[in-house]
Amino acid sequence: MAASAIDFPPMSHPWGDTLPAPGGLLTLRPGLHWVRMPLPFALNHINLWALDDAHEGQPSWTVVDAGVATEAIRTLWQTLWAGPLAAKPLSRMLVTHMHPDHVGNAQWLIDNFSGAQPARLWMSAADHLAATLACRETTGYGGDRAADYFESHGLSHPEGMAKIRERGGYYASMVPSVPYVYRRLMDGMHVQMGERSWQCLAGYGHAPEHMALYNERDGLLISGDMLLPRISTNVSVTDMEPEADALGLFLASLERMTALPADTLALPSHGLPFTGIHTRIQQLKDHHRDRLHDVLTACRSQPCSAADMLPILFQRSLDLHQTTFAMGEAVAHLNHLWHLGQLRREQDTQGVWRFEAV
Repeated sequence: MAASAIDFPPMSHPWGDTLPAPGGLLTLRPGLHWVRMPLPFALNHINLWALDDAHEGQPSWTVVDAGVATEAIRTLWQTLWAGPLAAKPLSRMLVTHMHPDHVGNAQWLIDNFSGAQPARLWMSAADHLAATLACRETTGYGGDRAADYFESHGLSHPEGMAKIRERGGYYASMVPSVPYVYRRLMDGMHVQMGERSWQCLAGYGHAPEHMALYNERDGLLISGDMLLPRISTNVSVTDMEPEADALGLFLASLERMTALPADTLALPSHGLPFTGIHTRIQQLKDHHRDRLHDVLTACRSQPCSAADMLPILFQRSLDLHQTTFAMGEAVAHLNHLWHLGQLRREQDTQGVWRFEAV
């Protein structure tokens, strides 16, 4: 049973501000090692995980998430495999979800650091298919369809729209290829990695079928992007599924995580490892409750597009990369209220979707 609000323990960071050295590992528990890689975005890092494992009786590594396919990250991976990872090959490449900072180097790592048998990609079916498609179609990341979608929700900056149309190869530039052959992860299944059994916890709203990993024995949660300690997870509606209730799915996924013990140690993809997951879940629920209130208030004054929501939801200047994510978030909040029956929507004479309170 989930704890009540008054029982939530505070968040804490057991390792403080300590970070892994570039090209090195920080051991958090026996057989569990933290790797940190740079990203070419405002969100400038990703946490990756190397786990002691065995394949057909031989010691090996499982790596959880791969980083974007940049030379900087690949150089750091080469440094790792020439140093602390050198004694064992990669036998399993486990990817939490299809976003470029998680799957970008999966094929490259398999090609370069497997043993006698190629390492296998482990991933959910929905995210494997989504990543494979995005390498070819760039759904949600750029190109004409994405630009048309953003325009239908009120984004009209000519220079910005031209850049979005030009980004047809944006996803593929960060994810050159996705392994064709994979092993399917499913909600509830257990994956043995070394001495630990990890249960797959499916999460929705951020990605099609995000997989977090929970080890009950040691109270460890590799939370991926579903539970981050400082920033709120991006929850977007994209052009492929424009009527989706991504925010409703995300909030329901967070609610399921409240069943985990209060002393669980979360290992997030961004930020520092932390305890106090129930407090963080409540903070995220409160954050979205407040943002939904702001959106509904605005739509009571006049019909609003998603672009109208940007200064309401984001009180800072946004670059193009951030604007595309912000638009997806704005639609997610509007769609959630629409699915709840608190908003109705219709297209105006310019083809822009506008939402107003019922």
